[in-house]
Amino acid sequence: MIRNALLGLVVVAIAALFLIVPGQIDQNMNRVVGSPPVVSARASALYERLDVVDLHADPLLWDRDLLERQGHGQVDLRRLVRGRVRLQVFGIVTQSPSGQNYERTDGRDFDVITALAIIQRWPLATWTSRFARADFQARKLHDAAERSAGSPDGELAVIRTRADLSKLLADRDQTPRRVGALLGLEGMHALDGDLANVDALFEAGVRMMAPTHFFDNAVGGSSAGIEKYGLTDFGRRAVLRAQELGVVLDVAHASPATLDDVVTLSKAPVVVSHTGVQATCPGPRNLSDAQVRAVARTRGVVGIGYWAGAVCGTAPADIARAIVHVRDLVGARHVALGSDFDGSVTTSFDTRHLAGIVDALLDNGLSEDEIRGVMGMNALRVLRFALPEGE
Repeated sequence: MIRNALLGLVVVAIAALFLIVPGQIDQNMNRVVGSPPVVSARASALYERLDVVDLHADPLLWDRDLLERQGHGQVDLRRLVRGRVRLQVFGIVTQSPSGQNYERTDGRDFDVITALAIIQRWPLATWTSRFARADFQARKLHDAAERSAGSPDGELAVIRTRADLSKLLADRDQTPRRVGALLGLEGMHALDGDLANVDALFEAGVRMMAPTHFFDNAVGGSSAGIEKYGLTDFGRRAVLRAQELGVVLDVAHASPATLDDVVTLSKAPVVVSHTGVQATCPGPRNLSDAQVRAVARTRGVVGIGYWAGAVCGTAPADIARAIVHVRDLVGARHVALGSDFDGSVTTSFDTRHLAGIVDALLDNGLSEDEIRGVMGMNALRVLRFALPEGE
C-alpha cells in the first residue's frame, strides 16, 4: 500500500511538472499590471487608420497556442486582431543563462531554455540542440498560420518576401483580421557553429537575425556579455551570408563593438528590434546617442520597448519619452515599436491597447505623419528594402 501510494505521488508530481508548471512559469514571467490606458477620441480615430508593426515579441517560447485567447501574457492572435496590429515579428529564443543580467552574463551558466524544452515537452532534439529549438519554434508559427486560414477569429500570414508584405498591405481592406507574422532569431548561437544553418533557418522562414542575445557567443559579443568583443571571423561570414539571403540584421543585445561591426558591414538598413536609449533610461542594455546615430546612418530603425529596463517605466508616457528623444536626435523616420511582449517582462498593457502610445505621442507634439511612421511605416520601409523580392 505504501509503495503504491508513493508511486501515485510520483506520478502526480511528474504530471504537475509537465502540465501545470510551464503555465505557472509563463504567467509569472509575462505579467500585465494595472489598468489599460485611457485613450482620447483623436488618438483612437488616428489609430484606426494606421498600419501597426511591432518588431519583437516572444510568445513562441511558451506552451501556448497562438490561436487561443490566453488569460495571461501579452500576445495572441485574437488580441493582435483586436489591437489592429498589421505585422508582428515573433522572436525565437534558444538559450538563456540562469544568471543573466544586463551587466555581466556568463553563457556557461545553466540554460533555462533547456529546462523549458523538457518540461514543455518539446521534441527530444531540442533538449540538446539550439538549432533544433529555433526550427521547432519556426514550425510552431507556420502551423498556427496554416490552422488559422479562413478563421473568423483572425488569420496569420507568414511573411517571407517583399511580395508577401505587399500583398498583406494591399489586402488590408478585404482582410482586416489578417495579421502578418515575421520570424526573428534572437542570437546566432542557434547556428550551433555551422554556417550552413544560416541557409537552413532562412528556409525555415527566419527573416530577421540578431548576432547575440544575453551572452557572448561564437558570432559576436553581447551588451550583457563578459568580454563584449565584436564580430568574430565566423560572425562576419554569418552576418554577410544572412544579408545576402535577404535577412534583416538586428543589433538588439549587441555589444558596442558588435554593433559597430554590423553597421560597418551592412549594405542594408539595420534594426534594433527592442531596446531603450540611455538618454532617457541609463543602462548597458540601452543605446547611446552615438549608437542611435550609427543605426540611422544605415537608414535603419530603433524599436523602443515597453518594459521598465528599456524606458524606466511601463506607461505610454515613458515609451513616448524615448521615442521623442530618437526623433529629436536623428529624425522620426528612424524610430519604431519593439515591445518585447512575452519576453519575460512586466508591462502595463497588452497588444490590444497600443493606441495609448499614439495618445502619448500626440501629447508630445508629434505630427500625424510622424506617428504613422513610428507606429509602423518606418519598420515597413526597412522590410521592403531588405527582404528578398519574392513573386
